[in-house]
Amino acid sequence: MRSYSALFGTPEFTPLFLATALRSAASTIGGLALATLTYRATGSPLLSAVSMFGPQLAQVVGATTLLSASDRLPPRATLTGIAVAFALGTAAMAIPGLPIAAVFALLFLLGLIASLGAGVGWGLLNEILAKEGYLLGRSVFNMSNGLMQIAGFATGGIMVAALSPRTTLLTAAALYLAGALTTRLGLTRRPPRLSGRPSIAQTWRTNAQLWSDRPRRLTYLGLWIPNGLVVGVESLYVSYAPDSAGILFACGALGMLIGDVTVGRFVPPRVRRQLAVPLLLLLAVPNLLFAVGPGVWTAAVTVCVASVGYGASLVQQERLMSLTPAELSGHALGLHSAGMLTMQGVSAALAGTLAQLTTPGAAMALMATGSVCVTVGLVGAGRCEGRGRGETGGAVSSPGERSRSGT
Repeated sequence: MRSYSALFGTPEFTPLFLATALRSAASTIGGLALATLTYRATGSPLLSAVSMFGPQLAQVVGATTLLSASDRLPPRATLTGIAVAFALGTAAMAIPGLPIAAVFALLFLLGLIASLGAGVGWGLLNEILAKEGYLLGRSVFNMSNGLMQIAGFATGGIMVAALSPRTTLLTAAALYLAGALTTRLGLTRRPPRLSGRPSIAQTWRTNAQLWSDRPRRLTYLGLWIPNGLVVGVESLYVSYAPDSAGILFACGALGMLIGDVTVGRFVPPRVRRQLAVPLLLLLAVPNLLFAVGPGVWTAAVTVCVASVGYGASLVQQERLMSLTPAELSGHALGLHSAGMLTMQGVSAALAGTLAQLTTPGAAMALMATGSVCVTVGLVGAGRCEGRGRGETGGAVSSPGERSRSGT
């Protein structure tokens, strides 16, 4: 499957795509409105930031308790229920006079639910598409997410200024409901991929099973850490260029779009398997320039070029699927998503702490340096693994293992 027309001609792909786009727009608009509402109520930049990153940090709890349900629940009913839960939770946060403690309790609950939704949704995508179409499909979802973020931040900013944060939150709740309706009417009823009851114990057992395989473990680390550290760089755009942060975010989204289109659509599979490490280094190395405090437009070009490297995640996800039994695909992708988002939240907090102790530019360069070091370390670990198996020659396809034919 090498064309977008074939992709959207696949039954159920379009409704899943539209429902995910609606949820992404709702999340972006609602997050901006909630951060504004929290800041106006408390005057605390920390609480305002946590109101946006809090649900991501809750993903680590979901990854250790709920993920066994990803492959043991019917996808259509589960995704519909999750969207309805987000609609109700978002609407509840718009209630005037709601205590901040209650807001954060709702955020934590929604973060737990989100950790389950990622596994169910990406597992369903893996089920809908043929194996060779998964990477192209996921690249389209990544592109949509970037575009929805740009549109969501722009629309949300206008709505917060022209209307109010609470009205904007209610708009986000309506978008979640629209996503629920799209899922319910557009997807067919499918049985769970696995039988049995989900449980915390089963979540731990499956996590341990996925984590026990060294190539898969190193692939997970490659998906989580280098990417997460660069998100820490992005979390400092506002403090680095308070009046021009929107330009940096937009250029980053443009670079990510270019990377996803190129890797997902135009790079042949044989070449693609060799690109994970170069793309991860591209993601981090240009950001070292922030150490010398470049001007806004130089920084914008730097961010755009570096963000092309986000295409590495498509190669790594394809690798992860080749290493994972089909019946565990939802759990495996849910673990990837939960770990990635958790690492992004942790990295944002770490970057903010470093910026407090130094300067935003220096902190951004330090986070980028950390990303380079982790990538190089994982490449070394993958080569040691290859030598231990008696393999020679070839190139590293992703942090964690050498290239194999057919993956």
